[in-house]
Amino acid sequence: ELRELEKQVESVLLETKATERQIYQQDDDLETIKYHCESLESQVISLYAEKVKLKLDTETAQEEFEMMLARNSAYREKIMAHKERYREAESNMPVMLELTKKRDMVKELMAKKKELMHDLQNPEGQVIKQVQEEITYLKKEVTMVNESINEKKNLLEEEKKVHAKLRKEIEVQNKRCDAILKRLHCQLNKFQSHKRQWQWNIQQMEKKAAELRKCLGITE
Repeated sequence: ELRELEKQVESVLLETKATERQIYQQDDDLETIKYHCESLESQVISLYAEKVKLKLDTETAQEEFEMMLARNSAYREKIMAHKERYREAESNMPVMLELTKKRDMVKELMAKKKELMHDLQNPEGQVIKQVQEEITYLKKEVTMVNESINEKKNLLEEEKKVHAKLRKEIEVQNKRCDAILKRLHCQLNKFQSHKRQWQWNIQQMEKKAAELRKCLGITE
């Protein structure tokens, strides 16, 4: 009976080790899938960044990607915690119940990861809808800014036309003022010339008057 029990224990241990190797293999597969998912998520974010070409959308997608990584890290921590529980339970037995729980947890995590990947790859997914809504909002903002710029350009063109018209009017007024100044200068020169002539005539007349007074013997 003791030998039979030892054989059963050895059989259980072998089955346990085989199951443990399967779990390790599943963990490796999970890591491979995880890296593949991260690569796909990076490609998705890169494609949206190239399509939108807006820094804000890229930052938003990057934040969502980091949230996905954080959730994946949380799932990985849960797996590590369950592994630790498995090790503790292995020393106390029963082993198969713990292994069943582990397998169920791995299946649940795989299903959640598939849902997340499906949400990323599905055009109708929540993440894609959110990004599309933000793109639409930004397009509206850009359209409004462009309309404002066009209005300001039109106002600037009108102001330029007004300034050009005012410049022409100022040039005309300057020409008129120059002509008036020239005419006034000419009149002033003529007046000064006449004044000098009058002064000379007055001096000549005063000389003649003085000579006449001398001849007539009239004293002032």
